Amino acid sequence: MSKILPVIALLFLSFTGNSQRIDTRLYELRIYRTEPGRMDALLNRFTSHTLGLFEKHGMRNEGYWLSDADSNLLYYVLSYPDLASRNAAWKAFGDDPVWQKARSESELSGKIVASVESVYLTKTDFSTFKWHRGDKQVRKHPMVFELRTYTCHPGRLPALMSRFRNHTTRLFEKHGMKNVIYWTTVEEGGEQSKLVYLLTHDSADAAKRSFDAFVNDPAWIKVRDDSEKDGKIVSRLESVFLTPLPFSKIR
Repeated sequence: MSKILPVIALLFLSFTGNSQRIDTRLYELRIYRTEPGRMDALLNRFTSHTLGLFEKHGMRNEGYWLSDADSNLLYYVLSYPDLASRNAAWKAFGDDPVWQKARSESELSGKIVASVESVYLTKTDFSTFKWHRGDKQVRKHPMVFELRTYTCHPGRLPALMSRFRNHTTRLFEKHGMKNVIYWTTVEEGGEQSKLVYLLTHDSADAAKRSFDAFVNDPAWIKVRDDSEKDGKIVSRLESVFLTPLPFSKIR
């Protein structure tokens, strides 16, 4: 028995250490606007070539969605160990003859991508969702995803983070919204980061009902008022509803 207990203790410490490991990966949100009528060509290229080539070169496919408001917009998230790995992976991908051939053949009927927007992200300490390879939520009816981006007044990001960490995420769940993942943006030149996060809802109507209940909840009103005693926190809020693609890991 005396020999077994130390082994059990070691296994316990190893398990708890792994379960509390901080996710330090660099995430990248990429938004592609296609030329009119070329989304099908882009999705075909992704399913036939791009997804596999991303993984080949060390890029992890995390999630893929189409905008509910604009049929020419594809949103997707990749992740990497760090920025240097990201840059090396993209260079290797761009130089890969298989990719060059796939791109050329897919564009015989015309250009596909009109513009690309890229946002670097790091996961917050209160983002509890374990978004790792192999995780997948499969439903008969896909969830409606909502991507929300908060820009704060100067110096007010810590107050927003504290409010989400201690109150908002719990109140979201109370009112039927599922917290998926929370990030802060990596900004150049020392600019203040933004808070970016994903929620899921059963439907767009359910999202409206949930937020109506949330903003009228006395608990939220108190939290909001207490947190804004030193001034307003959020200067701008952007919300985009997204539909997951069949090949998205999270859908």
